Amino acid sequence: MASEAPRLTELPSGLRVVTDAMPSVRSVALGFYVGVGSRNEGREEAGISHFLEHLLFKGTERFSSTEIDQIFDGMGAEINAGTGKETTSVYARFLDQHLERAYDVMADMVLRPSYPDIDSERQVVIEEIAMYEDEPSDRVHDVLADALFGDHPLGRPIIGRADVIGSVPVPQIAAYHDARYVAQNLVVAAAGSIDHDRLVALTEEAFAAPAGDVARFEPAPAVERSTVRFHEKATEQYHLCLGGPGIARADERRFALRVLDTILGGSSSSRLFQEVREKRGLAYAVYSYASQYADSGHVGVYVGTRPDNVSAAMDVIGAELRRLQDEPISATELERAKENVKGRTVLAMESTSARMGRLGGSVVMDVPVLTLDELVAAIDAVSHDDVTELARVMFAPELMSAAGVGADEQAFRSALDAVNPALAA
Repeated sequence: MASEAPRLTELPSGLRVVTDAMPSVRSVALGFYVGVGSRNEGREEAGISHFLEHLLFKGTERFSSTEIDQIFDGMGAEINAGTGKETTSVYARFLDQHLERAYDVMADMVLRPSYPDIDSERQVVIEEIAMYEDEPSDRVHDVLADALFGDHPLGRPIIGRADVIGSVPVPQIAAYHDARYVAQNLVVAAAGSIDHDRLVALTEEAFAAPAGDVARFEPAPAVERSTVRFHEKATEQYHLCLGGPGIARADERRFALRVLDTILGGSSSSRLFQEVREKRGLAYAVYSYASQYADSGHVGVYVGTRPDNVSAAMDVIGAELRRLQDEPISATELERAKENVKGRTVLAMESTSARMGRLGGSVVMDVPVLTLDELVAAIDAVSHDDVTELARVMFAPELMSAAGVGADEQAFRSALDAVNPALAA
């Protein structure tokens, strides 16, 4: 889809505005990105970033929660939000004719929440935590984060703890917001039928007040480690993850890692999908993935399987990890994976929401915003040596940590012997 190159403007306050114009569409995807997430929390604040994201929708002095819903429903628009380890975002998609109104409401939500009805929302989030605890296929990834990062904030669940959510007072939440939702820590991103200069003008008006002397909030550095964690729970399946140290978000090797992930477990033709699911029927869900942060990251492999298949599944995964170390990736595999990554990248760029998310996430984390041609060229440039080196550094069985959710920890640990005997002890 034809588009202009993204444009980026930094205002005197430090707030950045980035846009990607797509003249052929009538919609706008608009997002406010804040450089704060669960990584910025102390243990006694666990979950406050996520709770605050909920409270942004409860109303301001100008707009009640019901009015916010009615305004966006009246536009035929979608509005949502998300909290991650390092960022929080509020985003919407609407027709271009509604830009000014949508921006006005969203900016007020982000900048000036009034915290009404907080006790009812506490219960909503506590219910969300309970729902999350009942989803072991999600929970196991946080168990792996604990195995990799321990008590560092990166090792804690984004969703937080019920005891914190149930008791954190409004003044503490307001102080947390006011210290972090500042211009220097904010990015306004938009894609679609958008005029960059108009969005800059709207942002200058919304942020007319002085920004103050608050600097961008810098979290503590991450330290990876290698260990085993298990969460005992009565489940129909065991949910298992293996993981190891990865790379930072801006690392130039990120393109090679996307290709490697596609080869190992990131596609339906990947080694893990074919060997674990298609050939042996040991799992419905099996895949690999990579998470990247400001200064670190991790890679992971997930499988969900019935108790009788735990050992067999780990045998196959261990064998595939060793094969990744010992046998060269074929030229055909490499080419297919590169084309897969390029195809998914280009197809995603046809979505205004995907373009907006890429812009906002990149700029708030100080990652260079590449054009589509530059992205495709970076993937094309990935060599066999690049992928081989990453495989040896990141997916070596002896570097792996392990996490599991299931009924019997000993059965889980015994199965790990097929991957790394040190983990089975």
